[in-house]
Amino acid sequence: MSWITAPIDADWQAVVDMLTSGEPVLLLAHVAPDADAVGSALAVGIALDRLGVDVRVSFGDDPFEIPRVLRGLPGQHLLVEPSQALGRHVAVTFDVSSIDRLGALQSAAQSAKHFAAIDHHASYTAFAPVSVVDVTSPATAVMALELIDRLGVELDADIATCVYAGLITDTGSFRYFGTTPATHHIAARLLATGIRHDIISRQIYDDEPFAAVKLLGVALSRAELDTTAVDGLGIAVTYVTAQDRRILDVPIDAVERVIDELRVATEAEVSCVMKEEDLGAWRVSLRSKGQVDVSKATVQLGGGGHRFAAGYTREGDREFLLAELKDVLNSLPHMAE
Repeated sequence: MSWITAPIDADWQAVVDMLTSGEPVLLLAHVAPDADAVGSALAVGIALDRLGVDVRVSFGDDPFEIPRVLRGLPGQHLLVEPSQALGRHVAVTFDVSSIDRLGALQSAAQSAKHFAAIDHHASYTAFAPVSVVDVTSPATAVMALELIDRLGVELDADIATCVYAGLITDTGSFRYFGTTPATHHIAARLLATGIRHDIISRQIYDDEPFAAVKLLGVALSRAELDTTAVDGLGIAVTYVTAQDRRILDVPIDAVERVIDELRVATEAEVSCVMKEEDLGAWRVSLRSKGQVDVSKATVQLGGGGHRFAAGYTREGDREFLLAELKDVLNSLPHMAE
């Protein structure tokens, strides 16, 4: 489904009514959560907690572990493992484009008495009875902030920290195409609460154990450039195996920064990092410079995302999966930057 209109007031009000109904609330981020998903859920969770709502925040990863770079976000006391998130009557997802992205909490969300989704992906699949989707929003965190305003909760540094984390990651620190003048006005509003934007950015981007730096070197040493792929626009590809991570004793989220280094290659319109999970499936992250909408490829392969950044998870032989991906990318139309 393609979402081309902004949410209407009635949709927002439906979510507000759910959250303030007096029922216990579960706020959900997607599996392998990023700052936009977790930051949005925690920001709204903090706001609801201040209203006296019985609220918990979770995501469906097993084992359940919040990414290290996000452990400094406020509201961690609201986080619960999937097994502790069952039986809540209101469920709201953040930054979740398809129901399978809820992982172990899919059934918990679907069995809730009231179920809503807040998202900004064009690939959103309308899985919730109430869908608040705005593909023009630079981050789900911006939509979370609007929800908090509609709840009547005052913006403070704790909430602003969570929103800011989502905003900077999904805009590439305000470098991506979706950044608008309004985006900077929102950032100014967040900064006015007194948050330490420098510390937030350092925790997310510039604070890794030395083992993760070594892993980056391993990944970049394997990088290959195929200038014939993507219908001649080129792709840069590398991969990290589960064994690589075991040797250096780092979690899979330590691989996240590899794509940011790989995507600078001038000769490649698309960059790709393949990350092997502990049980053998591959998480595939894609970035585009703008001429190819990589979300159209990932949707075909069971994932989602945006024109410039998207991903999916798939089982199988790595070489076969790469060939499959190239075939899909070759079939996509080119777009103006």
